[in-house]
Amino acid sequence: MIISIPKTVRRMYLFILFIALSWLIYSVMSWVGEWISPADNYGIPEGTAVKAFQNVHQGGDGLSTGERLRFYYWYGE
Repeated sequence: MIISIPKTVRRMYLFILFIALSWLIYSVMSWVGEWISPADNYGIPEGTAVKAFQNVHQGGDGLSTGERLRFYYWYGE
């Protein structure tokens, strides 16, 4: 069996080039994905934010069920 060195080197070059370009495309797509996504989707709300699943006692400054539902659909919390 005869193995051609130039042909083998050319195939290795193309294989390495394919691997390098695949890694580059993966890195770019990963970076774009991190750039597009928000910083923290599931962080604890701050300030006057209200989660819909928390029990809020009805009081003078409490929200009614309809208002909580409206806030849930409006803010997605």
